[in-house]
Amino acid sequence: MVEIRPATVADVPAVARVWHSGWADGHLGHVPDELVRARTPESFAQRAADLVARTAVAVVDGEVAGFVMVEGDEVEQVYVSADHRGAGVADVLLAEAERRVAAHHDTAWLAVVAGNTRARRFYERHGWTDSGPFVHQAPGGIAVPAHRYVKRLPEAVSRNAGEDQ
Repeated sequence: MVEIRPATVADVPAVARVWHSGWADGHLGHVPDELVRARTPESFAQRAADLVARTAVAVVDGEVAGFVMVEGDEVEQVYVSADHRGAGVADVLLAEAERRVAAHHDTAWLAVVAGNTRARRFYERHGWTDSGPFVHQAPGGIAVPAHRYVKRLPEAVSRNAGEDQ
């Protein structure tokens, strides 16, 4: 069973590990070398600590199996540890992200690296639409070719999501 809860400072090391490993799986070979050099384990640990307030974790059998970060109408990050992929954890995390966005917005968006076909297929299966390529500005001003995916969220979810918080 997957439990979703707000991340805590104690979760930062686990989030950083999942993020670093998952980022490498989806990005290596698809992003500029400059970005690969910048994405050290320490950089993920710092970013996970800085962004803990906008992070929700998925916990399976007491272990952080994945996480999602949301900022405004953007689903910033969705990652699942390799040990938990294919078990529905990503589905639960994406639903949580959509719920969080729907509390204040009718439409959500996210960026996917152009070459990350696994992620692109996942989002498309969940009703997200590829609205085309754009250049995503990664932290540090590094330009990354990406696709912008959007999803119109049901109005009923938008009206009710804020009541649960």
